[in-house]
Amino acid sequence: MKLHELKKNDGATSSRKRLGRGPGSGLGKTSGKGHKGQKARSGAKISPVFEGGQLPLYRRLPHRGFNNSNFRVEYAVINVSDLNVFKDGEVVTPELLKDKGIIKKQLAGIKVLGNGKLDKKLTVRAHRFSSSAIAKLEESGSKIEVI
Repeated sequence: MKLHELKKNDGATSSRKRLGRGPGSGLGKTSGKGHKGQKARSGAKISPVFEGGQLPLYRRLPHRGFNNSNFRVEYAVINVSDLNVFKDGEVVTPELLKDKGIIKKQLAGIKVLGNGKLDKKLTVRAHRFSSSAIAKLEESGSKIEVI
């Protein structure tokens, strides 16, 4: 097969609609736009939000209230099982977690959650600890320091 032998599949292309071409084409006179009205005019483009002059839905609904998302405090979260990467007796700090690639951004601080098991004795420095994380860290003999 050569490039000049390539052909499109049957039905892959169709000729464009030639509007306003006399009798027989089926697209004469109003050219498929019906009779009069806003959509029959040239340059007709109506916003999907427009409801024909009726008060639009977005204006009929009440827009009230307060959203606290701007003031939300978000912590970088790690689990107890993530701390198994460190050596026995090591002091785990936010800087060390970032260097090891366990967290990407510190955000408002580090929060340790209690998912998994810890096999080593560590000193963990973080901003927040969940109650299950505290229980598991104390069970392994680790120290907890809130920054």
